[in-house]
Amino acid sequence: MTDPAPLILWFRRDLRLDDHPMLAAAAASGRPLIPVFILDPETKGQGAAALWRLGLAVASFAGTLERIGSRLILRHGPAPDVLNALIAETGAGAVHWTRACDPPSRARDTAVKAALRARGVQAESHPGPLLHEPWTVETGEGGHFRVYTPFWRAVRDRAVALPAEAPPHLAAPAAWPVSDRLEDWRLDAAMNRGAAVVAPHQAVGEAAARARLDRFLAGPIDLYRTARDFPGGEHTSRLSENLTYGEIGPRRIWHAGWQAMDQGRAGAEHFLKELVWREFAWHLIHHTPQITHANWREDWDSFPWRGDNPDAERWRRGLTGEPFVDAAMREMYVTGTMHNRARMIAASYLTKHLMTHWKVGLDWFAECLTDWDPASNAMGWQWVAGSGPDAAPYFRIFNPATQAEKFDPEQVYIHRFVAELCQQPGPEALAYFDAVPRSWGLRASGHYPEPVVSLAAGRDRALAAYSARKT
Repeated sequence: MTDPAPLILWFRRDLRLDDHPMLAAAAASGRPLIPVFILDPETKGQGAAALWRLGLAVASFAGTLERIGSRLILRHGPAPDVLNALIAETGAGAVHWTRACDPPSRARDTAVKAALRARGVQAESHPGPLLHEPWTVETGEGGHFRVYTPFWRAVRDRAVALPAEAPPHLAAPAAWPVSDRLEDWRLDAAMNRGAAVVAPHQAVGEAAARARLDRFLAGPIDLYRTARDFPGGEHTSRLSENLTYGEIGPRRIWHAGWQAMDQGRAGAEHFLKELVWREFAWHLIHHTPQITHANWREDWDSFPWRGDNPDAERWRRGLTGEPFVDAAMREMYVTGTMHNRARMIAASYLTKHLMTHWKVGLDWFAECLTDWDPASNAMGWQWVAGSGPDAAPYFRIFNPATQAEKFDPEQVYIHRFVAELCQQPGPEALAYFDAVPRSWGLRASGHYPEPVVSLAAGRDRALAAYSARKT
């Protein structure tokens, strides 16, 4: 007989119905289901943009659940306390969730599982955010991978489960527990006036995520290999935002990409490689969790990076005097995201030309990106800085000017976001001045600044520091 006790479904960064192993298993159980989202300290500690965008995702998912006869119960507080209270209120006999791999969430989940099982409550975690659990992908010697290319080879032809279809209905409990009101959480508070600027650029919810995938597969994927590095065009899927909040599942994307590759679509394999790049970041954060806060290569601990400094503040404000770098930073303030090529240029400029510690940049991206992902952010910054899992040597220093000549030759991207360089700035270039704090005192009629440092001098300084470190 079916167990009549309700089952609590603890949702986190998995806010969808489709391709959801936990939800599929719970729906098949026949038990009454109580979906819950908890605003705990680990969740609340995110940066301003990510926390605001999370609120949009939660609101969208709540509406999705209502359309299939269910609800999303909102509670705030430490997860163990909230779950214990819900169990007492509802008589639930089990709590299920999708596994998380970042260090704070892993520590929390381990403690929650032990506490629940100690009181006789079933606690079960499910796969979900990744194609492969990080501990299941091993080198020939049985260890974890430290370089991307061998990792890609190891998983390229590995079986990936087909995505489960969205359940058409979820069994409801006899009585619903009381829920917080999302607006009372004020997840948008830290965004201030920037929220209104960034909002039109978000594609929120499961339906929007699937539409993004369909749009990409309908055309841009064909040019993805050759055009994805050009930030002035629409050549990427932009699914990083939706993957961040679990509004689309990786298995759905993987199988769609493989189907495109079987059809001979030119950019399909490179698209799959980018999905696996994300996978590699989570593989590293699982096996080397220090990557989020310390040099992945310990021999970089003595490198003379500067801490926060006035030059870094000009970088933050998009006022370095290097148009490609400034366009990248302003894109982030206007849209909530940043093109991947631009991220590399902005990160290289901060850590090498300005000799500023990668963690200064990592923390600022975590504050400002709506597609912030702790693993990709950490690996990306350390990869560019030279202290991370990059097979190339440290002296690869991106030159923003030559990068602009190569990837933005008509200055489409630069003019889109840097108003001072345009005779008639467009709406997105002007929106930057509406998004940033008033305390910065910026206006579109201001003069574009001189460079913080000459590119040649910045490169020479970085190379000299590298040479000194190696001796």
